[in-house]
Amino acid sequence: MSASLHDSGNPQSQDVVSLSLQTSPDARAKRKIATLLEDIEILKQDKANKNRKTTYYVSQGRAIRRMVILYNPIEDLVKENDRRCEETDDDSTVDQDRLQRGYIELSKVLPWLHEKLAKIDNEESDDMIKKLKRGADSARGDDTGTLKDLVATWVNVEYSPIPLIMPGDKHHRGFVSNACGKLLCPAEWHWEDTLVKAGIRDRTTAFIVSENSWPSFMYENYTADTKNLERGLMKSKLLLMGFKAIFTSPSSANEVDGEGDGADILENNRHAQRRSDHAKVKTCIRFALSSITSWRAVDGDFDYHLFWNNVVDFFEDAPGPAAQARVRELLEWWTRKVFGRNHRQDLTQDVISQMSVSALAVQRQQMEDAAFDSE
Repeated sequence: MSASLHDSGNPQSQDVVSLSLQTSPDARAKRKIATLLEDIEILKQDKANKNRKTTYYVSQGRAIRRMVILYNPIEDLVKENDRRCEETDDDSTVDQDRLQRGYIELSKVLPWLHEKLAKIDNEESDDMIKKLKRGADSARGDDTGTLKDLVATWVNVEYSPIPLIMPGDKHHRGFVSNACGKLLCPAEWHWEDTLVKAGIRDRTTAFIVSENSWPSFMYENYTADTKNLERGLMKSKLLLMGFKAIFTSPSSANEVDGEGDGADILENNRHAQRRSDHAKVKTCIRFALSSITSWRAVDGDFDYHLFWNNVVDFFEDAPGPAAQARVRELLEWWTRKVFGRNHRQDLTQDVISQMSVSALAVQRQQMEDAAFDSE
């Protein structure tokens, strides 16, 4: 009796009591597999959501280099807007003002972005901006590639150079080509002058080609009036063809002699009103005419970034009301040339009531009333 009591008091001698209720190994394995499959499905959904976000941000970013700003990083635009929100000092530099205008335009083009930036943390913000930049740079590459081929064709048709400019060849463009050289020549000089041509090709100090000169390809008939350098500026056939190739379709670029056909005018004429759209096209055409083979900010003495700023400033920093009125007239001219005329303001209710849709509605109602009366 005492021995049994002693033994029962020894923990090592007691049987270990299990609180588990035994189940079959197959059932346990099935439940483990089901749990793993659920985890895998969750991971797949997370990956799908991330892929959808990436696709969305990249596609949205394609508009940035076309319609907002061609060179400045997106982060710089965001930082400048943040700076203005945090600092009460109204003093700002010209470059800061350009960045802020870019941010405001960015908020118009991507109206969801400003609110989104206020709700996410820095890590998610950096990731989103990275994807937007990927789309932006991809679109710029596509546009420059498209214009590289098309500009060669257009110059060949316009000037019939010998030898012809090959679409895939950039080495025989620029000032080594008489046709491209004439279009790239600064407005204040005449390419036909042998001294000018030789000076530009030899890159002498007397003939420095930089962003401080408007290239001849930007002028109507590719010729500038040195006594009135604004006359005909931004009205060249080449610019119109480049704009339509990017913003409507490459095939529509061949139809620039008249006014646009009005297709999608309600939706699309806003493009012709954007100053940055014009700057982007002019910069890309200048690149297409040049002999440089890859996109970069500087070509010899010509700074594309500063050239971009000059074009945007022409539209946005007009010196007074008279110049602003001429800018509005120029933008209206672009709208007509690209998208055609819009007469919707003439569609009064009296006019609409005489048109077939309204007339049919009245006739159907009359037939319905007649059928009711006959019963």
